Amino acid sequence: MRRTMVAGNWKMHGTRASVAELIDGLAKQTLPGSVDIAVFPSSLHVGQVVNGLQGASIAVGAQDAAVQADQGALTGEIASSQLVDAGCKLVLVGHSERRLLLGESDEVLNRKFAAVQSAGMTPVLCIGETLEQREAKQTLEVVGQQLGSVIKAFGIQALVNAVVAYEPVWAIGTGLTATPEQAQEVHAAIRAQLAKEDSEVAQGVRLLYGGSVKAANAAELFSMPDIDGGLVGGASLNADEFGAICRAAGN
Repeated sequence: MRRTMVAGNWKMHGTRASVAELIDGLAKQTLPGSVDIAVFPSSLHVGQVVNGLQGASIAVGAQDAAVQADQGALTGEIASSQLVDAGCKLVLVGHSERRLLLGESDEVLNRKFAAVQSAGMTPVLCIGETLEQREAKQTLEVVGQQLGSVIKAFGIQALVNAVVAYEPVWAIGTGLTATPEQAQEVHAAIRAQLAKEDSEVAQGVRLLYGGSVKAANAAELFSMPDIDGGLVGGASLNADEFGAICRAAGN
């Protein structure tokens, strides 16, 4: 049985003061024990969040990691081994903002995926199509290729210790959300692609939906059979809203 998961991606937001306020708000939330909950602060605030959430049932992850797992001469980057030392349990890999705005290729993302796993953390692999690709009816092709790149590089077993997040690019930070039916169609296709390789792995991998997830639409999205939770953006910066999404997942 797959455990539901709700993860909050704080992106490039936060000061020490606002992060302290958010940590305090999260600590006051009544969170369901049946849901795995994680937050992804900026690397600058990882230590503050790990310390602030001690004793809370919330894991801390990083938004990015270097292509190599170990420390070395790579100015400005953060090694997976350093993230583990800081208390991180998960790392986002392949978020559309890094694919599209920073030009990260599948080859680069595969190296990051491997580095994260080799350090003992769980990669959250983000995949999704642009509005132009959806309108051209290329959604399943694009998503399948992004997922297939990892499978081709490392084999289906690499997905056992991974989470996959489907985030349609056109729904990130736009207020637009895929309908539950649209999201379920893609999630079902992702699971079918995994099942072609190994049905047992396919049934175990958690598939999250991301793209303007809010308390108002969370319950309906999470009720779909192949949606195992959400990767939440802007709404995760509000402790009450994020708590409500987590409770929706618990129901």
